[in-house]
Amino acid sequence: MTPGRVHPMGWRRLLLLPIALLASLCVVMLARTLAQTPDLDARWRLDGSGHLQLVATDLPALHPSLGQSLEVVVAPGIAPLYVDGRRAVNSTRWLANDVERQAAARQQRQMARVLVSDAPVLLGFTDRTSAQVAPHPRGYAALGITFWLLCGMALALELVVAVVMLVRQDLRNLLYAIMAQCQAVQLLLAAVDAVPGLGNVSLLGGHEAALRMSLDVVTGAALLNATLLYPTPLPPRRALAALAWITAIVFSAAALAFDLPQAWWWCEALSLSTGLLVIGLLGWSYRLTPHPYATVVRRLSIVATGSLALVTIVVALNDRMPGEVQSLVTAVPVIWTVFFASLLLMSPFLARSQHMMREFAMLAGVSTLATSVDLLFVAVFSFNQFASITTSLFVALGVYAASRQWLLDQMIGARAVTTERLFEHLLRIARKVEEQPGRAADWQLELFHAVFQPLVARHEPGFTHTTRWYEGGAGLLVPLAVESPVANSPSQFDDGDQPEPRLIVLRFAERGKRLFTAEDARLADRIVEQLRRAVAHDRAIEQGRSEERGRIAQDLHDDIGARLLTLMYKAPNPEMEDYVRHTLQDLKTLTRGLAATTHLLSHAAGEWKADIAQRLAPTGCTLEWSFTQDMEIQLNVVQWSGLTRILRELVSNIIAHAHATHASIQAELVDGQLKLTVTDNGVGGTPKDWSTGLGLGGIRKRVRMLGGTIVWQQNTPAGVRCDVSVSLVSSMPTSPGAIAG
Repeated sequence: MTPGRVHPMGWRRLLLLPIALLASLCVVMLARTLAQTPDLDARWRLDGSGHLQLVATDLPALHPSLGQSLEVVVAPGIAPLYVDGRRAVNSTRWLANDVERQAAARQQRQMARVLVSDAPVLLGFTDRTSAQVAPHPRGYAALGITFWLLCGMALALELVVAVVMLVRQDLRNLLYAIMAQCQAVQLLLAAVDAVPGLGNVSLLGGHEAALRMSLDVVTGAALLNATLLYPTPLPPRRALAALAWITAIVFSAAALAFDLPQAWWWCEALSLSTGLLVIGLLGWSYRLTPHPYATVVRRLSIVATGSLALVTIVVALNDRMPGEVQSLVTAVPVIWTVFFASLLLMSPFLARSQHMMREFAMLAGVSTLATSVDLLFVAVFSFNQFASITTSLFVALGVYAASRQWLLDQMIGARAVTTERLFEHLLRIARKVEEQPGRAADWQLELFHAVFQPLVARHEPGFTHTTRWYEGGAGLLVPLAVESPVANSPSQFDDGDQPEPRLIVLRFAERGKRLFTAEDARLADRIVEQLRRAVAHDRAIEQGRSEERGRIAQDLHDDIGARLLTLMYKAPNPEMEDYVRHTLQDLKTLTRGLAATTHLLSHAAGEWKADIAQRLAPTGCTLEWSFTQDMEIQLNVVQWSGLTRILRELVSNIIAHAHATHASIQAELVDGQLKLTVTDNGVGGTPKDWSTGLGLGGIRKRVRMLGGTIVWQQNTPAGVRCDVSVSLVSSMPTSPGAIAG
């Protein structure tokens, strides 16, 4: 299906019923014509000498002669018809030799004249015996199951064409309709060819072979034209398309009107050349724009062209094969026609990943391989029939078993991410979304980029309830599982204030190597749902923690705060009163921090400075404080609590162990990285010789919890220097972005 605006079906859907009825009526009329065609109630097969051997009949006159070979058919008033079993075919399309094709068509017409006569006909056999029988209409039951199956497939192809054209009318869909219509007619003619018996009427007056060749050449021209237009318009499209259509028209006119010499060879050469050119153009198209549709169709084209080349070789070697296997030669093109039609049926639904249609196409292709290899073994290696069938069967089954999954992956593509990796990605992104709600959209974009590995992944304004694909699977639209709380910047698609992006747009899965499928859409929906549940679960837990912190802060403020306040007024001396006052201030800072969910870094830095200055003042240690930041960010409770306790413990070490007279604290935030440098001029020492107690161990633990690093070293000329680096990128504001592979 082509990209762009899709017209609602509406009244167009109502047209499907009359189209289906008209197509069914055509099949019924064809079946009625064949059912009324006179025939002999007998079944024949080709023997080694090229005669038709009688194998089954309900006619009493023929029953004693089972196993005998037909030589001549005589009807009153008509010249005797000497039957050549090799030419007793319903279709002459796959006869490579012009003389044989014309002779077969002539014998077909003569047989029709003999059987339509009202009088009984005389059958003469090679053993000099004869029998007189009366032809009669064969009836619907004698048409055979193959006839109805091929007609059913032609009807399915016709309905697919109708749906494609009703949904959207444009040049590319018109070209697809031309290809599908040509192959639907081919299927109907193949169905006529599959009807057993001698009495099939030449419905096209001897032009059946030329018509079928023309249909194949026109199909190739339409395929080449469509390749030049989609998925990437190629520079020489007009010249090459014009050349393809001129060639198809000239060939069709020459074959239909002038009985073109060597028409079969011209047809096969044009078809194979078109296939090779399509493969090359699709490779060029992918290099220009790595569209997955080009890769998928190129794989299908390689399989179809290779199968056609195999069929061509088999038909060309027909004269070298024994008579008893030549009947199989006519089956190979029918199987290939079914295979090619199944590819056309599957083409509009590649993204929907129709398993039955893919398996059917695979089986048709393997059947073509098995039958062709069987005949090649007979023609080239002179195998007997049993040996060739056995060998070709094992070869085909081996190829099918060994390469089935690979071929299916090549036709549609396979998602490489494993369940374990998917769970890891989902859990990691859920944590990031909870820690950084302002970047929720970006983290979800990262998740889907990791799962599907598209060439392009971006946000766009819009809304969709469920995941859906577009452009036949080239792109995927995924709803956001969790919305960012605010839009931090205007959208890149319009000017001015824009709504928050609500869609994730993915294009070209696995770096342009495959199409998005229905399974991908269902997987994306499951990921969205699981991410929503994970984030909701984490938020519920965090809400519980926040409520518990608020309760603890309230209890500390009401109980411990009240007791400290009473103790401060009952202090026996000013020093004790001042100490209790500072403790009460610390308690207020702690309870305020516990109750708040977020803290501005600049406000937290002011509180840290005031707290540290108050603690150092009684010891006679001076403080040098420096704080710079390139942007304002929010600290969550974990970050605020961790940094507060790290600084407090470092200052406690200066007071208790360093006995310093001067302390310097420098804090710098650059690109989301907070760097703390704490130095003193105390007694110092060698940090590597320090024993790790609760203080140093607690500092290291909190730094690791924040995902940072800490390093102690001797300061010059005296004291110790401590460098702490913590990433606060989770709190940085951001704007919706895009990921391009």
